[in-house]
Amino acid sequence: MIAGSNDYDCRLLQLGAVWENQTLIVPLSGNLARSEARGLVLSGTVGKFAPTQLVFAWSKSNEVPVILGHMNFFAEFNVCFYRHESTFEIHPRDK
Repeated sequence: MIAGSNDYDCRLLQLGAVWENQTLIVPLSGNLARSEARGLVLSGTVGKFAPTQLVFAWSKSNEVPVILGHMNFFAEFNVCFYRHESTFEIHPRDK
């Protein structure tokens, strides 16, 4: 880690992103409402499926650096949760 840097800066640089270049402001709610967040679009691979673009809410916080969820993950993948079996299945959506 670079002396004097913040953890979120290092995580963004690891992904090839620069915080200041991310212009989409993402409002967070609940206990994260005070954290500044910006949208970040990356190509990602989930399991054995073909790469797809995934949208992250990247927060300027060391406690919650990245939030992957309903920004588009559940639009790209069908997820089925089996609560009693403590498992889940993921399938790419039909396009």
